[in-house]
Amino acid sequence: MSKLGELGARLHHGEVGYDFVKNRKIWYGISILITITAIVGLAVRGLHMGIEFQGGAVFTTPKNTSVSVTQAEEHAEAASGHDAIVQKLGDGSLRIQIAGIDTDKSDQIKRELSKDLKVDAEQINAELVGPSWGDQIANKAWQGLGIFLVLVVIYLAIAFEWRMALAAFVALIHDITITVGIYALVGFEVTPGTVIGLLTILGYSLYDTVVVFDSLKEQTKGITKQTRWTYAEIANRSINSTLVRSINTTVVALLPVAGLLFIGGGVLGAGMLNDISLSLFVGLAAGAYSSIFIATPLVADLKEREPQMKALKRRVLAKRAQAASAGEPPENAVHDERYDDDYDDVADEPEGTAPAVVGPRNQPASRIRGRGRPSGKRR
Repeated sequence: MSKLGELGARLHHGEVGYDFVKNRKIWYGISILITITAIVGLAVRGLHMGIEFQGGAVFTTPKNTSVSVTQAEEHAEAASGHDAIVQKLGDGSLRIQIAGIDTDKSDQIKRELSKDLKVDAEQINAELVGPSWGDQIANKAWQGLGIFLVLVVIYLAIAFEWRMALAAFVALIHDITITVGIYALVGFEVTPGTVIGLLTILGYSLYDTVVVFDSLKEQTKGITKQTRWTYAEIANRSINSTLVRSINTTVVALLPVAGLLFIGGGVLGAGMLNDISLSLFVGLAAGAYSSIFIATPLVADLKEREPQMKALKRRVLAKRAQAASAGEPPENAVHDERYDDDYDDVADEPEGTAPAVVGPRNQPASRIRGRGRPSGKRR
């Protein structure tokens, strides 16, 4: 077994682990700080909306145009009086985007570009994009996002409970805010690809959160019938038991997206990849973070406000205090196998062979050697 696999098994069995829930105030503080930074960046810098949302014109030059991207950008900005985005396509042609211009202005810019670029005006293809089309895309995106969030909350409230639905909703808003704020701070152009990437990462973030919630739901069945664990402790075990799985899926998902963003967009200069790859990269990372550090600790916070969970916590602490005063080790506390994976079934083995028994950590195997069957010689 690999070291990572061995670590995952030990995390699953509760032999090792980190107390995420106990330190939840630290994670809340970090998330609040990042969210405030994103909101400030959005308010100060705003979003750099693409031509699809603002309207404008797109000019495409003939193949193998000799002018560089920088020169074409300077010529386009001088001719239009607006900021221009120039991209070099695979066939050597240039794609020049200029937002906020109308039909009459585009004809004038086309003539001036033909002179500056030393290209026949008839060979420059001009396409106009109206702002109403961008407004329709934005409205449909907001409608889709609203419907998605409503359906998610309803589903989680039915499949789990309203506290988990609320926690997942907060985690999704957290991921959206951070992703949009990063876009504002970096200054990348917002295009329909950005909207697609944003909606995609919501599904991933929800999937990662539901995995932990499913483990938590299973481990908390009949929780009030035992006095070994509090709800927060079981929630923490649920995070740790799925931690390696969450890390693996996140890393595997981030690698190809990082390739698109840093190699395709940065090194190779394929700027058209930046709009969707940045939203995916930031959203995937934020989704993995929120499922571990935000959603489940928030569920534990909400759940332990219930009178039943408060009473359970008092009983657990009282039991531990009683065991400590009697000088008993923690392992002697009341045991419920649904909340402890440290016991395995004793396999039937030939007579005279020592049984392979795995017991609770730090407890001698002789203490449980005969568990589950009568002592003495087998018939």
